[in-house]
Amino acid sequence: MEFRPCIDIHNGKVKQIVGGSLKDTGNQAVDNFVSRWDADYYAALYRDAGICGGHIILLNPVGSEYYEGTKRQALLALGAYPGGMQVGGGITPENAAEFLDAGASHVIVTSYVFKDGRIHFERLKRLAETVGREHLVLDVSCRRRGDDYIVVTDRWQKETEQKLDEDLLELLSGYCDEFLIHAVDVEGKANGIERNLVSSLGSWQGIPITYAGGVHSYEDISLLKDLGKGRMNVTVGSALDLFGGKLSWRKIQEMCK
Repeated sequence: MEFRPCIDIHNGKVKQIVGGSLKDTGNQAVDNFVSRWDADYYAALYRDAGICGGHIILLNPVGSEYYEGTKRQALLALGAYPGGMQVGGGITPENAAEFLDAGASHVIVTSYVFKDGRIHFERLKRLAETVGREHLVLDVSCRRRGDDYIVVTDRWQKETEQKLDEDLLELLSGYCDEFLIHAVDVEGKANGIERNLVSSLGSWQGIPITYAGGVHSYEDISLLKDLGKGRMNVTVGSALDLFGGKLSWRKIQEMCK
């Protein structure tokens, strides 16, 4: 189990938001925390602590008036920690190389592959061929619907028809190096992890999974380690002392070790 830190960027600022509140219209989101520091400050912290595999997420769509400012922050972070972080948000075969050349170890993709409610395998294959499977992370973030978890796209605003389960992970794992899974219903709320989701994924023994959503206590880290059988990595956002929360990022790093 590894601690995978995050740098979420919205409207040109490093932020922590309530995930389900994000709307492209008007570039809206409910903010939990807005940093006075640029993104390279956080990337340098992670670099100096020797933490690899964290993710930088651009939360404005391409075409937003804030996109260039958000992208600038992402490039600052990549420059501060080349090879140490992943980047996602509006990634396509056309722009992936720019981020990889800027220092990203991987690009993270959802909406380009999950389009119009389904998986577009021709897009997935093209992407994997363009960037290389070893540089691709698939974000299969989800919302709970009844007893199932449904993959969501477009910065968590659109539901697909695709159920998240081991069959899906097995199907997709041949095209990517890792999965990133945000439990969107609890993302940014710092009110506990999505236990059923973690339990359902805990028996997966394929490529690495990083879970994000709801961590608000050290007990959550221990529970995630137990339910995920020590194989699932974790991201913590709003609850971290780095982002105005109470949990020490250094203690979480040690717990995950």
